[in-house]
Amino acid sequence: MMEINKILETAQNRAQELGVCYRGALLPSEAHKVLQSMPEARVVDVRCRAELDWVGRIPGAIEVELLTYPGMQPNPDFLEQLTGQVADDAILLFICRSGGRSDQAATLLSQNGFTECYNILEGFEGDKDESGHRGRQSGWKAAGLPWIQG
Repeated sequence: MMEINKILETAQNRAQELGVCYRGALLPSEAHKVLQSMPEARVVDVRCRAELDWVGRIPGAIEVELLTYPGMQPNPDFLEQLTGQVADDAILLFICRSGGRSDQAATLLSQNGFTECYNILEGFEGDKDESGHRGRQSGWKAAGLPWIQG
């Protein structure tokens, strides 16, 4: 538990440095350790259905689209769909493709009374490499963490 407390403290310091309103910002490997050590922690994947189906999924993640495909329009029912699946005191680890939408989702939930929201930096696929490909140099997949093909 000592290691997890250190990871969470680091994530909380990162969030302060980034100037965000949610509790913390985790690297993918840190998020995975939190999930393994804290049964009350849940990954919330906010990517659209097409991304989940074509790019891959994290086993056991709660999947609620923040933006819908095609057109990437805001999901008007996002908050209701997600809050119906999690407890108010749950530790929520948000992930998307590369960290932008998960930042928005963590912010939204924090503004709606959830106090344990964390953004998973780098996301599922991370940034593009020099060849323009994702999933190779950063993110959940590149870190070798558990995922399945959609």
